[in-house]
Amino acid sequence: MMVLEWLLDSDPAIRWQVLRDLTDASTNEVAAERARVAHEGWGAQLLAAQDTDGYWGAGAANPEWVTLRTLLLLRDMGLDPTSEASRRAVARVRDNVAWQGVLPQDAAWHGKPLFAGEVEPCVNGRVVAVGAYFGEDEQSVVDRLLGEQMTDGGWNCEQERGSTHGSFHTTICVLEGLLEHERATGGSPAVTAARERGQEYLLERRMLRRLSSGDVIDPAWTHFSFPTGYHYDVLRGLEYLRSAGVRPDARLVEAIDLVASKRDADGRWPRENVYPDELDAEPGVAEGEPSRWITLHALRVLRWAGREE
Repeated sequence: MMVLEWLLDSDPAIRWQVLRDLTDASTNEVAAERARVAHEGWGAQLLAAQDTDGYWGAGAANPEWVTLRTLLLLRDMGLDPTSEASRRAVARVRDNVAWQGVLPQDAAWHGKPLFAGEVEPCVNGRVVAVGAYFGEDEQSVVDRLLGEQMTDGGWNCEQERGSTHGSFHTTICVLEGLLEHERATGGSPAVTAARERGQEYLLERRMLRRLSSGDVIDPAWTHFSFPTGYHYDVLRGLEYLRSAGVRPDARLVEAIDLVASKRDADGRWPRENVYPDELDAEPGVAEGEPSRWITLHALRVLRWAGREE
C-alpha cells in the first residue's frame, strides 16, 4: 500500500492533515474531513471522556494534568475550536478546572484556573498553546513568558534554581505557545522578537548539539515521539520551524538528514520513545511499529525542506 493511501486509511484527525499538507485536495474537502474530528474516531472519543465538571482523568492524582494533555492532543488533532463540541468542552475547563498541586512549592498557583497557567515556563508554554488555539485570553501568561526569556534566547524551568542556560525541552514548549498566540491575536513586535530569538537558540545548536563542544546533547532527541508532552526531539523542533514558516538553511541539514534516514522500506516512520505519562494518540500501535502520526510529521517536514522523494 502506498504511504499516502496508508495514511488516508486512518482516523479523521490524520486524514484531514494529510489532505491539506500532502495532497492537492480542495479547501472544501479538507474542511469537511476536519469537521469529522469532533464526531468520529479519536477526537470524538476524547471529547466523550470529559467529565461534566470539565476534567479528564477522573481518579488520577492530578486530573488537571490529564486535562491539559487532552486539550493539547485535541489541538494536535485539529479539532475545530469554533465547533459546538469544542466550545462546550473548553467552557467546562474554563469554568471548573483548577491547578491542584501537591507539593509545598505548588502553593503559589494552587486553585488557580488552568488557563491562568502556573510557574514553570514549560507548562505555561503549553497552556498558551491550547488557550490561544481554543480562544482563551492568554496575554498575562504570554507576558510572564516574555519576562522569563534567558540571555541565550531560550527558556528553562530550572532558572529559578540556578540554571543559566536555556533548555530545549522548555524552549520548544514556549515557542509553540507563542506561535499559537500570534496566530490567534496577530501578536506583537515583542512576541515576534522573543519567538525569533528562541528559534535562533535551536538553530545555533543545529537542533541537537551543544554550542560549546558540538556534542549531541541527548541521544534521546534523535528518536521521535507523539505525543511528546514536554519532551523535545528533533522532529518536534523541525515541525515547529515548518509551522512557523522558517526557511531551512545549512544549520538544519543534519537534522533533516536524520528524519530522512528513519524512513523504512515502505516509506513509513516508527513510533519511538513512548512516554508512559502521555495519552495514547494511536491505539493499537506499539513502540517500534510504523506510526501514522510520526509519518505525517516527517513527510511534511521533508516536503518543507524540499526533500520529497
